Amino acid sequence: MVKKIPTRLEKHGHVRIDDYYWLKERENPEVIAYLNAENEYAEKEMSHTQPSEDKLFNEIKARFKQTDMSVPYQRDGYFYYTRYEEGREYPIFARKRGSLDKAEEIMLDANILARGHEFFSIGGLAVSAERDLLAYAVDTQGRRVYTTYFKNLGTGEMLADVIPEVSENLTWANDNRTLFYAKQEPTTLRAYQIYRHMLGSDPAEDQLVFEETDETFAAYVFKTKSKKYLMIVSSHTLSQEYRYLEADNPTGTFNVFLARERDHE
Repeated sequence: MVKKIPTRLEKHGHVRIDDYYWLKERENPEVIAYLNAENEYAEKEMSHTQPSEDKLFNEIKARFKQTDMSVPYQRDGYFYYTRYEEGREYPIFARKRGSLDKAEEIMLDANILARGHEFFSIGGLAVSAERDLLAYAVDTQGRRVYTTYFKNLGTGEMLADVIPEVSENLTWANDNRTLFYAKQEPTTLRAYQIYRHMLGSDPAEDQLVFEETDETFAAYVFKTKSKKYLMIVSSHTLSQEYRYLEADNPTGTFNVFLARERDHE
C-alpha cells in the first residue's frame, strides 16, 4: 500500500489536498522503489498470460513490413526520406542529392545512437540553409524533454554545441549559423519560450527572443516555405498570433503580424 503524504494545492481560490502528490518526484528513491514493487507484483500476477502475450506480439510483428521507406520529398536539391531495416528497431534518416539514383547519404542512424539507452527517440530535425549542417533533438527519458545536437553532414563530425532541456521544435536562420528553438515549462511541458543560439557560443548564454506568458497559449517557431521569414506562433484552441522576422536578419526583432483575437485563428 502506497503511503499518503497530504499536500495542499491552491489554484484560482480553490484548495484541494492531494495525498499522492509526492509520487511526481521522479528521482525520489522511495518513488522508484514503489514503482519497482508495483512492476514486480504485476509481472507475478500476469505471469500465466506470458505465452499468449508472446504469441500476440509475434503475430502483430509479422504483419509489419520491417524493411520499409517513407515517400521521398524534394527540398533544396536533395531528396530526403526515412527508412527502416529488418531486425533493427530505429529509423535511418537519409538523403540523395539531385536524383533518387544517386548514392545515399545517411544523416543519422538512430540504431547506432540508441545504443546504451533504454529509451531513445529523435524528435525534430533541421538542415541548415547551405545543407551542410544538421540540428536534431534527442529524448532518452521518454518525457518529451530533448537535447539538441549539431552534426556536420559533410564531414560526419559532431559539433561541440549541445543544448539541453528543450523541445523538439527548432529552425535555422538563413545565415547557416543561427538556430531558433523552443523551451517548455518544466511541469506542464508547454512550449512557451523561443531562444536564439549562435553556433560556437555557450548555450547558457542563448538569448530569449520571445516568451508566451499566457498559460493557455503555446509557442513555436518555423520558417516560411519561401524561406524569407521566421515565424513565431502563439497558438490557442480558439486563437493564434504570429510574429515575423526576416530570415536573413536573425538578430533582428520579431514583429506582430496580427494581434491575437479570440475566435480568430
